[in-house]
Amino acid sequence: MVNVTVVALLIAIAASATPAASYTNHTVGGDAGWFFNTTTNTSIIDYSKWAANQTFSLGDFLIFKTNTNQTVVQTYNETTYQSCNTDDASDDDTFHYDAGSNEFGEAWTIAVALTIEGPNYYLSDADDGVQCQNGLSFAIDVKHGQGLPPSLNQPPPPPYMEPPSADSPPSPTVAVAGRQPSGNGDSRNAANMRAVLGVLLLLLV
Repeated sequence: MVNVTVVALLIAIAASATPAASYTNHTVGGDAGWFFNTTTNTSIIDYSKWAANQTFSLGDFLIFKTNTNQTVVQTYNETTYQSCNTDDASDDDTFHYDAGSNEFGEAWTIAVALTIEGPNYYLSDADDGVQCQNGLSFAIDVKHGQGLPPSLNQPPPPPYMEPPSADSPPSPTVAVAGRQPSGNGDSRNAANMRAVLGVLLLLLV
């Protein structure tokens, strides 16, 4: 019986000491990176096949190692993804990552956090969508995993409000429910209370 207890304790200690699974950085395309071959007019590898061999979870990152000849577009809209066209895409579901440079062929790396569970779509809309149409795109299914880490699980900032100008009229006073206005109201309340007390005294006499 003592041996069984010792073994159970050791198992419990070992289980509690097991580190939690960490988040993963996925380098898109592996060593090949995120590139389009203009000679063959195809993506340098099959990115859908690459994605099919990965497991993606909330809090993971996609690392795009590429250059300014390609673009990186993230969308949650399947129609945008299938059309390879972002002209009519909504700012609410489609995001275009920019290298911040107009230099042709300049190397850059972009890290994209996975913050939405479910289908996520990625593409390059360069050359009027030709790169996307010829393989530079892929879709993934993001699992819940451990959920978002605190660093990515922050509420959005409040919407910007234009400050009032000097010519704006003053804001109206708002009455707070449950409180009486100051001034004559307080005098009336005090008078009413004295009248009630007077009636009670008369009844007691």
